[in-house]
Amino acid sequence: MDNRKLTSIFEITGSVLAMVYALLIASNTGNETIGFTLLLISASLFSAWALIDHRWTFLLLQVFYAASAIIGLSRWA
Repeated sequence: MDNRKLTSIFEITGSVLAMVYALLIASNTGNETIGFTLLLISASLFSAWALIDHRWTFLLLQVFYAASAIIGLSRWA
């Protein structure tokens, strides 16, 4: 699989997971653990995309999101 196809998969999947995460957290329905897990997966996919495309600032942002997800999981799990 070429890099362009791989980054498209990471981009689309990461975006969908981030949207579901935001809705779960905003809904305040007790789904925080699932939401923060989705955020961690999304940040991981975006990190892979950033590494492939050499987008270092974007990678740094994903490290922040992953850390936020880990903090959320530790507080809500």
